[in-house]
Amino acid sequence: MSKNSLRKAVVLVSGGMDSAVTIAIAREQGYEVYALSVAYGQRHSAELEASERVSHLLGAARHKTVSVDLRSIGGSALTADMDVPLDTDQNASADAIPVTYVPARNTIMLSIALGWAEVLGSSDIWCGVNAVDYSGYPDCRPAFIDAFEQLANVATKAGVEGAGIRIHAPLMRMSKADIAREGQRLGIDFSVTVSCYQADAEGRACGHCDACRLRAQGFRDAGLPDPTRYV
Repeated sequence: MSKNSLRKAVVLVSGGMDSAVTIAIAREQGYEVYALSVAYGQRHSAELEASERVSHLLGAARHKTVSVDLRSIGGSALTADMDVPLDTDQNASADAIPVTYVPARNTIMLSIALGWAEVLGSSDIWCGVNAVDYSGYPDCRPAFIDAFEQLANVATKAGVEGAGIRIHAPLMRMSKADIAREGQRLGIDFSVTVSCYQADAEGRACGHCDACRLRAQGFRDAGLPDPTRYV
């Protein structure tokens, strides 16, 4: 298939393992990937550096980073001077939304992706949200993705006059172990990804935040070695 015949897709890329697998799945399904990352005022730049690295390694046609200052409104341990919870009992707080939730983050990121998709002439937006092994974020659920797709199709020229907008969330019902195994099948080097909420300047993980613990448990459950670089 020639490059000119490939369908264009905007893929949200955080630099972590989920978005890396999402890029690889989109590429496998015949899409030309336009990778989009958002510098929203997160605690460290390591994940943004990983985003660019992952996008190029997995064959994205282009990688773009857009800046949005969510730190100016705060409200999250990732965008304000609040401690990131460490070694939490996840079962004890399963129904609570943690302080690492960033208000409206996924809505804002998908909105930016929607704008770029319209400019590119793309009908497809991909993201790595997951409703199985996740931290209780409301914007990682099927209901949110379905609602945003409906919004996209009434709020844009592409939705009203074009082929319509589709939001792809291929990892939605996969466990972290499933995602680790899928990444192995796709040949992804997870050592170049960064998931930690408070990674150091070299991208090394703390091993104690919820993101680190979910990731490590995923590799254990999958029976795979953990390639994460820890402090």
